[in-house]
Amino acid sequence: MSQGIVSAAYLIAALLFIFSLAGLSKQETAQRGNIFGIIGMVIAVLATLASTQVTGGSWIITLAMGIGAAIGIRLALKVEMTEMPELVAILHSFVGMAAVLVGFSSAIDHGSLIDSVTGLIDPVAKSIHDVEVFLGIFIGAVTFTGSVVAFGKLRGLISSAPKALPGAHWLNLAMIVVSIYLGSVFMDSGSMWPLVIMTFIAFVFGYNLVSAIGGADMPVVVSMLNSYSGWAAAAAGFMLGNDLLIITGALVGSSGAILSYIMCKAMNRSFISVILGGFGSEGGTVVASDVDQGEHTEVQAEDVAEMLKDANEVIIAPGYGMAVAQAQYPVAEITKQLRDKGINVRFAIHPVAGRLPGHMNVLLAEAKVPYDIVMEMDEINEDFASTDVVLVIGANDTVNPAAKEPGSPIAGMPVLEVWDAKKVVVFKRSMATGYAGVQNPLFFKENTDMLFGDAKETVQKILSHI
Repeated sequence: MSQGIVSAAYLIAALLFIFSLAGLSKQETAQRGNIFGIIGMVIAVLATLASTQVTGGSWIITLAMGIGAAIGIRLALKVEMTEMPELVAILHSFVGMAAVLVGFSSAIDHGSLIDSVTGLIDPVAKSIHDVEVFLGIFIGAVTFTGSVVAFGKLRGLISSAPKALPGAHWLNLAMIVVSIYLGSVFMDSGSMWPLVIMTFIAFVFGYNLVSAIGGADMPVVVSMLNSYSGWAAAAAGFMLGNDLLIITGALVGSSGAILSYIMCKAMNRSFISVILGGFGSEGGTVVASDVDQGEHTEVQAEDVAEMLKDANEVIIAPGYGMAVAQAQYPVAEITKQLRDKGINVRFAIHPVAGRLPGHMNVLLAEAKVPYDIVMEMDEINEDFASTDVVLVIGANDTVNPAAKEPGSPIAGMPVLEVWDAKKVVVFKRSMATGYAGVQNPLFFKENTDMLFGDAKETVQKILSHI
């Protein structure tokens, strides 16, 4: 295939990727956005295989893609929605390692740098190429180990508490300085050893960077690593001279950075403070408090059913606990039953509910909950005061009034102000804290009742009584 046709195909694919991002910005158009992305990727892969850059080894690439596709389909069918955050994290690690391998391949092969007239390597082109190699490998290595650590924390294989090597901040600074020095040595000497050593340092840097971040900041970390993987892909595009890979990497990198900013704003956190080590301890712990919170009151499923039937306005605030229990389907059925009775039911979604941006929206869409009753925090926070009943299903840190108290570890974090409602029912397995390890005064308020048990089972009991 001629280079002109390949370039045209790349342009069409790039436009489809942009349309895909635009579609994913709204729930109503998300499916269409995914279709645009799939079509764009198919065009990109076929155009690359048919380009002059691929010579003699297309069957190896096709075989590798076939094996990878089989593994990917198998995992996609097997993975539960609750496991999506860690799946995304581990996929980011693949992108990072790919950038590292492409970097070393480009460092070894200088064929593309040879001047066609003189037959010699262009020194200016080589300097630019070496910088691309250095950045691609460094960002890729940091993304790889950082994503593996994030996967381990989200999966529960590693404690969610922030842990770092001694003198973490100074150590990180030293690793950056040493890496830059090794990069200059690599550019001057052309030896591979400085590059190899720098790669190992970047692996340690990525581990130390993410390990020091607490569990409560994991949603930000996932989007941050998404951005890193994009820039790693863009660097690989520069090394390979592939315009589409540069465009795609830039789209992913910039969108991930914007998402990280949005997430930090939603948590009243600065991006720098997250990077330097976020708040959080081991999730699901019972924390002793110096302040007497009082006694909590328990309620049964049939009592909650009566509350709902007598209500006019109901808001449901879901969290990660709903995802773990897979309670979205009976929740959707309760919503339908109440709406059929003329009761106004809406959902309140916090920007960091769950452990992945948009996690709750995806679960509710999967259960066929109408898009127009799923509201963002800023849209619905003022309505809690006029709400009869609020059901908090598996949420904790995102509805914690401690965020309004100076000195609290989550002070200043915008939360769903559910306590303003006439009645609040909190669905939980126990009185344990949330992922941030911070006690929740909501549990002890006079207008709050606790409904203990598996969320799916308790919701189904309420549904049977309704």
